[in-house]
Amino acid sequence: MKVYLDNAATTPVHPKVFEKMKTYLAEDFGNPSSIHSFGRTSRVAIEEARETIAGFINANPSEIYFTSGGTEANNFSLFGIARGAFQETKRKFVVTSKVEHHSVLDSSLELEKRGFGLRLADVLQSTSVDIDSLAKCVDFDTALVSVMHVNNETGSVNPIKNIAAVAKKKESYVHTDAVQSFGKIKIDVKDLGVDALCGSAHKIYGPKGIGFAFVKSGTPVSPLLFGGSQERNRRGGTENVAAIAGFAEAARIAHANMEENVKHIRTLREKLIKGISGIDKVGICINGGSEVSPHVLSVTFKSEFYKNDSEAMLIYLDINGIAVSNGSACTSGTLKPSHVILGAGYSVEDAIGTIRFSFGKQNTIEEIDYTVEVVEKMAKKFQR
Repeated sequence: MKVYLDNAATTPVHPKVFEKMKTYLAEDFGNPSSIHSFGRTSRVAIEEARETIAGFINANPSEIYFTSGGTEANNFSLFGIARGAFQETKRKFVVTSKVEHHSVLDSSLELEKRGFGLRLADVLQSTSVDIDSLAKCVDFDTALVSVMHVNNETGSVNPIKNIAAVAKKKESYVHTDAVQSFGKIKIDVKDLGVDALCGSAHKIYGPKGIGFAFVKSGTPVSPLLFGGSQERNRRGGTENVAAIAGFAEAARIAHANMEENVKHIRTLREKLIKGISGIDKVGICINGGSEVSPHVLSVTFKSEFYKNDSEAMLIYLDINGIAVSNGSACTSGTLKPSHVILGAGYSVEDAIGTIRFSFGKQNTIEEIDYTVEVVEKMAKKFQR
């Protein structure tokens, strides 16, 4: 049996998404910046997609910018807002957490190299942000606060509405990386109180290489890419029309089936937790805390009981037909200890024994039963 449980890394393209994209690759191929009918057809597709994405997060279409993916969207938001805010207010500090996706952490570190100040808030053992620690980091010299909505490695859900309230007391702008939540749970940017939010298509059965950044009207933001007037002069480059149309189609499908998908995926996660807990209640820890996305399950084999080896564990599971990861897909190829798991207080030895299972709507109960059987055999193989 082959079981794909790495849906937080990427998902298969939905057949309806693929069909939607084909039209803009083979037939309606015009450059959307062209004024002739071919170009106008592509332009209409982009603007309809913009309206679709905006509608699902209660934003205005003019507040949606299409990018090459979640990483660029986060870069655009952080660099754009930090620089824009500094030009307007001279505020020069960025506040984020120690367990963000590297597209946020590394952007923040690069801003620090360019003269901005950087403050990192602590996290709880669940990997959600410690609100008290965050509040101490934010002052009237803070340009931007960036905290992810759902942690991509543990699934812990941050109280973004509360975080935004803390930031707004100091009149700071707020950004959230919603790559692991957009299309999976209901999002309302007005209710959350954020100034910027980012999402990606390939986490919700859309194509790779396309994402979006919501930037609230009135928020100062400077371009990341130059050389064209596309995306209202804030993101130069010819738009990826097929991918944008595919993204919108994936979002429509996700929105229509959200409740059904969440119910199914929660059942899968609970069954896997029960099965793994039955293998070892002491030596295997379930990460993420109580406020957690049902789409992700992070488990740690404690080094006190197991001879941990990230590569060997992943290969063992793969040989037995189970595809999982030990963390973010952007860094898992290096097999370094996860900064997220280390941030939760685990040792390096424990961190390299951490595995992320992530679920999709195509997964079945039978696949979870098989996964439990294989994990049990792996646990015996690596037991001290």
